[in-house]
Amino acid sequence: MATPARSSRLRAWMLEGLTAENSSPAAKEAAAQPHGRPWWRVMCLTGLDYFSTLGYQPGIAALAAGLLSPLATIVLVLLTLFGALPVYRRVAEESPHGEGSIAMLERLLTFWKGKLFVLTLLGFAATDFLITITLSAADATAHLVENPHLTSTLHGHEVLITLIMIALLGAVFLKGFSEAIGVAVVLVATYLSLNVVVVARGLWEVAAEPHVVTDWTEALTAEHGNPLMMVAIALIVFPKLALGLSGFETGVAVMPHVKGDPEDTEEKPAGRIRGAKKLLTTAAIIMSVFLITSSFITTLLIPPAQFQPGGEANGRALAYLAHEYLGSAFGTVYDISTILILWFAGSSAMAGLLNLMPRYLPRYGMAPHWARALRPMVIVFTLVAFLVTWIFNADVDAQGGAYATGVLVLITSAAVAVTIAARRAGERGWTIGFGVISAVFIYTTAVNIVERPDGVKIGACFIAGIMALSLLSRLARVFELRVTHVEFDDMAQRFIRDTANRTIRFIANEPDNRDREEYRQKKEQIRADNDIPAGDDVMFVEVTVLDASEFESGMRVRGEVLHDRYRVLTLESSSIPNALAALLLHVRDETGQRPHIYFEWTEGNPFANFFRFFLFGQGEVAPVTREVIREAEPDRARRPHVHAG
Repeated sequence: MATPARSSRLRAWMLEGLTAENSSPAAKEAAAQPHGRPWWRVMCLTGLDYFSTLGYQPGIAALAAGLLSPLATIVLVLLTLFGALPVYRRVAEESPHGEGSIAMLERLLTFWKGKLFVLTLLGFAATDFLITITLSAADATAHLVENPHLTSTLHGHEVLITLIMIALLGAVFLKGFSEAIGVAVVLVATYLSLNVVVVARGLWEVAAEPHVVTDWTEALTAEHGNPLMMVAIALIVFPKLALGLSGFETGVAVMPHVKGDPEDTEEKPAGRIRGAKKLLTTAAIIMSVFLITSSFITTLLIPPAQFQPGGEANGRALAYLAHEYLGSAFGTVYDISTILILWFAGSSAMAGLLNLMPRYLPRYGMAPHWARALRPMVIVFTLVAFLVTWIFNADVDAQGGAYATGVLVLITSAAVAVTIAARRAGERGWTIGFGVISAVFIYTTAVNIVERPDGVKIGACFIAGIMALSLLSRLARVFELRVTHVEFDDMAQRFIRDTANRTIRFIANEPDNRDREEYRQKKEQIRADNDIPAGDDVMFVEVTVLDASEFESGMRVRGEVLHDRYRVLTLESSSIPNALAALLLHVRDETGQRPHIYFEWTEGNPFANFFRFFLFGQGEVAPVTREVIREAEPDRARRPHVHAG
């Protein structure tokens, strides 16, 4: 049995670095490296996810588009360079602190509709990043198992090997994740260099045997007819190749790592934005070249049957060519490089999850407080990745639909966000251009969903899970204080000082006309209901609910004298009871007295009133205020007094 001291040390280790402001690996890394790193090194961190898709993209493209794979890949590359790239270059300008397109849309939408929309996008982001972890690990396993030297030993143990790889990735994050960029540079440089060799040898083989091109074109003509028909079909099938668009959202998520100019400020980090744009552009160009060439040589040189499930090129087309044309030794080196980058590709996805989820969910009140800590979230995401791997049986092809759906939904939302931003900025040309790009991505996403509905089903499961857990968490935390700090203006401070040496009495008032008669009647009614002596002084407190969907925020208290006799404290908050409780506790701490507050009972059904409080910050104010105080102050003798009559 664990001793209390050991349990305390374990708890401290698990919750190390638990803060609201510095809650993600990206934020902590940026704080530790205030000067950042050159953009090309940070590009390699993005490349762990983006470039590693070469390990499985050509095989998936061949399965999806068949002989048309090279043409469909060209369409995909055009969409990458003239669609996704301009969109995310604009996202880098609009959201330069690593928050990505979700933050842009959060600013455009308010209240509960904004929160629910963000939760939906977070569901698709979770789909994208978690499937990146599991799919990459599964494909690393495929490269390991299909190696000619190991297949007889490891075949049949794919799920176990994938789980071990995911566990090792989780262990890296549990230990601490600070030097991933250095590791990423080595892995990406090695992997891309080996791919240059494989692609060059593949192109040499095609040039040396011209009949393979002739055979391919004849097969295309026999299967699809004239070239116009081929192009038309390629336009239809290219959405199935959407895996080749991954990496852009990660690219803007790692922006805090990019070295900026000495004169950069948090409000205007021009150097960081410029570096991020170079990162995105260079990565897109490199990947576009590899996508086209790898699709071309794998389609022409690998028999179609080998791409099918169980075939030697399934999920590892370039590795197949490496073994076939460059020998077993080089093929094994290529396999090792591919296994390492695919395994470590999960690190960029894990970093994306740890950057996004703690940034939004705890702030919405839709996650426990410990969700701001790194290690508990690593354990949660690792366990979910275990479940996904078990459900999909570590099958690369089976996870492709869910991955593509997550990628496309995020890119589509980014395209819509920049379109709206351009329209608000009055940029007519960019608005039209981004609008066209948005339409193309909406089409691509819709086609992908129709063709591979399993992707949106998995995404819907993540969304439903996040929604359910978020609402349950918010319900469990509904009686928290939820006010991060309280500030009084000069007049409010004077009011409190004037009453600090006598009984402090507040009257909670729902502002209506705010005329003399309203305050006179309220004061007389409260005095009569609660037997307040006529000589005792009282102050009115009025709370205006701004955005009830916000969970926690700071609160500013303003004082004013109305009609030359009534002192009124006005507050703005997301919830009336929580704001009043925070005010009372703050006044107690400032004066050393336990203030009194007086309410009228709320009319109506208590359940309906609680529902109003949960969603709109109003409702059964008196008992909820008392309950918030009770949870915030365990010592009954120090709690402010709450009266209702």
